[in-house]
Formats: sequence, C-alpha cells, structure tokens
Amino acid sequence: MKKALITGITGQDGSYLAEYLLSLGYEVHGIIRRASTFNTSRIDHIYVDPHMRGARLFLHYGDLADSEQLSNIIYNVRPDDIYHLGAQSHVRVSFDIPEYTGNIAGLSTTRILQMIRRSQNRVKFYQASSSEMFGNSPAPQNESTPFNPRSPYACAKVYAHWMTANYREGYKLFACSGILFNHESPRRGEIFVTRKITRALADILAKKQEKVYLGNLEAKRDWGFAPEYVEMMWKMLQNSTPEDFVVGTGEAHSVREFLEEAFSYAGLNYEKYVEIDPRYFRATEVDLIVADPRRAKLKLGWEPKVKFKELVKIMVDADVRKVGLEPAGEGDALLEKEYPSRWWRTD
Repeated sequence: MKKALITGITGQDGSYLAEYLLSLGYEVHGIIRRASTFNTSRIDHIYVDPHMRGARLFLHYGDLADSEQLSNIIYNVRPDDIYHLGAQSHVRVSFDIPEYTGNIAGLSTTRILQMIRRSQNRVKFYQASSSEMFGNSPAPQNESTPFNPRSPYACAKVYAHWMTANYREGYKLFACSGILFNHESPRRGEIFVTRKITRALADILAKKQEKVYLGNLEAKRDWGFAPEYVEMMWKMLQNSTPEDFVVGTGEAHSVREFLEEAFSYAGLNYEKYVEIDPRYFRATEVDLIVADPRRAKLKLGWEPKVKFKELVKIMVDADVRKVGLEPAGEGDALLEKEYPSRWWRTD
C-alpha cells in the first residue's frame, strides 16, 4: 500500500486530496498544528480511530517552522509521496504578517526538500505553487510566463517554486510544482472572497445579516472547482518525469461578476447588500490572472468540467443549506450529472 504525507491536510485542498487518495487505496498521513481547539472539521468525516482495524488516515502534530518535528514525521512515516500544501495562504493577510508568511509559505519548502535529499529515499514531492506568483505579468499566463509577485505571499511562493526546481535539477529529486489558479468549493475558508460572498448571501437570505463588506470588485481571477484540481496534483506525481504545470480553466471573471451571479441566482440585487471597505484593498493590487492550461490537457489529459457559473451555484447551494434553507439546487444537479459517483462530499 502506497503512503502519502500531506501538509495542510485540514485545509480545503488537503481535505479533498486526502479523500481522493483514500479512494485510490493510499494510506494517508497528515500534519496538523497543535492548538487549543480542534481544527479538523473538513476531515472529520473520513477520520477514524487510528487504532481501529482498517484505519488508513493518520494525523501527526507538527509545525512547518520546526525542522526537527518535520524530520521526525517524515522519518517515521516513510512516505512514497509528499504533497506540500500547508501555508499562510491568504494574500491580503500576508501584508500584515510578511515575515511569518515567508517562513511558512517559503522556507518550509526548503526544509522538506532538504529532508528528502538527506534521506536518500525515492520520495515524490509536490509543491503547491500559486498563480499569484505571476502578479501583473501579461495574461494569459502559462509555464513560460515570467513571475512578477505583488504580495508577500506571492514572493514566498516564488521562492518555494524555484527551490523546488533547484532541488529537482541539482539533486535529481522527483519534485514538481503545480501552479494552481484560484480554486474554490464549499470548503473554502470563510475569509476568502468567494466563500465570504456565498456565506454572506446565505445569511442575508436567513435574515441573519444585512450587508457584506468587500474590497476591489474589479479584480479578475480564473476560478475553478477544488476537487478537480487535487486530482491534477496526483496526476503530476504519476508523470514519468517531474514537470511543473499551470492548472486553471482559461476563463477570467471579476469579483463583481461573482457577486452578480451569486445574488441573481438567489433572486437578489447585490448592489443593495454590498459595501466597499478600504481595509480589504491590497497595498499592491493584481488586476488580472487567467491561466493558459493547454499543456496540462496535452500532456496529462486534464480538463475541468465545472466552470464559473456552475461553481457559483455549487457554493451558494451548499451555504444556503447550512443556514437551514432549501437551495435552488442547480449546483447540486450539476454535480449529480457530471459526477454521479464522486469521491468527495459536497460539504
């Protein structure tokens, strides 16, 4: 049985990836931070007592800033694959805590790569790179587009990306980076703009909230569906050679368009409920990020099924259901049509 180790397993991507790897027969290990409260809500439905027969998901306390802890976990688990998804991943927050962001989103990659190198085990390594690395580089962006990072988070990810390339080329490690463009789902953190919108909409419908406060409505992003993107992570490690890939839909839509689509789906005019708050603007803004994912389709056969409008409906349906209301159901119907035997939960 193959073993996979996931950093950031309690996040959106980590939880979906854990489900996917379990569905493929892997034994899955995840690193979680020790905290005063449990933060495992996204994986509670797949976690069973590790002492029970048949258990295949195991959690380990660790800190991406602590080399000794990471080394002990990797040594004891002896994984075949490592998926490095853990990071301080909120771009706006990275302006407030740039040093911490650089340590966790950047230097942690070097720590893990150095451990793999020293272990001399044949471990395959996946680095979660980000479309934010492109910044204001001309769109659409592909694997050859120069990086132009515009935030502490993006700078940290550029560092981690190039360290992965250096260890691949210098030490012949199977190490690759997925340059994933924005990918969302009902498990997206509530401080990220897409989930902030759909959750606020649900609370407005339930009479629990009157307004939602946002920043730049004109920023355009390439938004896809997270479960499809974690499948691509796995595909990259099945490739015969380690290569980096851009992963996205090839379509760009503004925050304003997301608002319009979500609120109109619920029969509301977003302009009555949205207020602009300068606190949510970035110090350096990125206007347009959109992927050119042709190489991923050509070499790995990957192509997303869920596009922008469908994604919005999936997220709205899920958040409306969470407040105890009956959703319109178009997002649910799409999933039933496209993924009748899906491996993930919809919440």
